[in-house]
Amino acid sequence: MAAGTFYPAHPGRLIRELEACLGTTREELGPEPGPLATPVGLILPHAGYRYSGPVAGVGYRALWNLGRPQAAIILGTNHTGLGGPITFAGPGEWATPLGPLPVHEELTQALAAATGAERSDIPFLEEHSVEVQLPFLRYLFGPIPIVPAVVRELSQEFCHKVGQAVARVVDRAPVALIASTDFTHYEPDQVAREKDRRALAYILNLDLEGFLEAVVKYRISICGVGATGVLLSAARALGLLGAELLAYRTSGEVVGMLDQVVGYAAVMFREVEAVA
Repeated sequence: MAAGTFYPAHPGRLIRELEACLGTTREELGPEPGPLATPVGLILPHAGYRYSGPVAGVGYRALWNLGRPQAAIILGTNHTGLGGPITFAGPGEWATPLGPLPVHEELTQALAAATGAERSDIPFLEEHSVEVQLPFLRYLFGPIPIVPAVVRELSQEFCHKVGQAVARVVDRAPVALIASTDFTHYEPDQVAREKDRRALAYILNLDLEGFLEAVVKYRISICGVGATGVLLSAARALGLLGAELLAYRTSGEVVGMLDQVVGYAAVMFREVEAVA
């Protein structure tokens, strides 16, 4: 659905677009990295690559530098309202112009059972937030197993409960846990930056309650509030307390129109290294 609109459908053009977003080629990155040592959390945008791709690229390069994940769990935004509070994709594989990515069936079944979620492909048919992440993963890591999910519910109780369940299933498995979301939508550039600054302050403190309250209080139009909330809860439970804002920009920087922009951020959550 997103191929040909959010990113190029032609493999060669897609590779060139990904390399522009990453700021490098796969060959220049060097040998395949070793396995990821611990779980890592990421917040990454999902707009068209022209707009948000370079921000996502910073996040994916940071992941590459840490190691190859065993799998990628992608908590997407539910733009359509279809499905339950959280829905996991059915079995099979997801196509990209660079080749398929298999659904990690064992991990998906475990997460669906732990969170009480349904499995259905219907919420994904007109949903781009998961799909836009896949070419980056396929280009960097080959046919890495994935767990596609979309999150509709955004209450604090739900985010905390589901995040804790995700953390119990993940445990110490070296997976990438990705919340796919854009930030403020269609506000003047300075307004969007200020609203996103407020949201990111709570995100970087892994403050789920503060984040959700700020979204309501300041009317911050983040599309993936639920996905971000689940990630914050899971990251805290997993001990991924080292939060870092890797990149931020607005669409105004690309098109030069600052009256109505969308904000994009890349944030990483990882274990804090002990000081000797």
